[in-house]
Amino acid sequence: METNQEIINDLKGLVDIVNDGKEGYASASEVTDSGELKALFLKYSVQRGDFAIELLEHIAQHGGDSENDQGGILGALHRTWIDIKQALSSKDDAAILGAIETGEKAAIAKYDKVLEDYGSHLDHIVLLQRQRTGILEALREIESYRLRLAR
Repeated sequence: METNQEIINDLKGLVDIVNDGKEGYASASEVTDSGELKALFLKYSVQRGDFAIELLEHIAQHGGDSENDQGGILGALHRTWIDIKQALSSKDDAAILGAIETGEKAAIAKYDKVLEDYGSHLDHIVLLQRQRTGILEALREIESYRLRLAR
């Protein structure tokens, strides 16, 4: 069984990754010329912001706090990759979608790692599973858009 501090650290890691997603989606919405993709990216940016708020509430319940609203180092690298790819591809939506897929897969992996210790996270397991499902659904939708653009 993990200590309270380990639980808080796990949840802070998830806050980092959902904030990374929030920022990544917001950045992507600014560079695409597609109104449909812009709306999709903004929807998922808002969703990730909501996920962060929910996680912060659970961190507080365990006696911790998280100051991070900018994302973690993985997010900084992910956003940089999106920026570079965008610059090289002249706003290529397929490239942006591919970069987002990379970020979503990293987020799912982070959730899976935390969910491995089911017993330590019982009081918020339903929340974590729901958020992971939301990220997986976003990934599937992003993949679908990218495949349509590839045709």
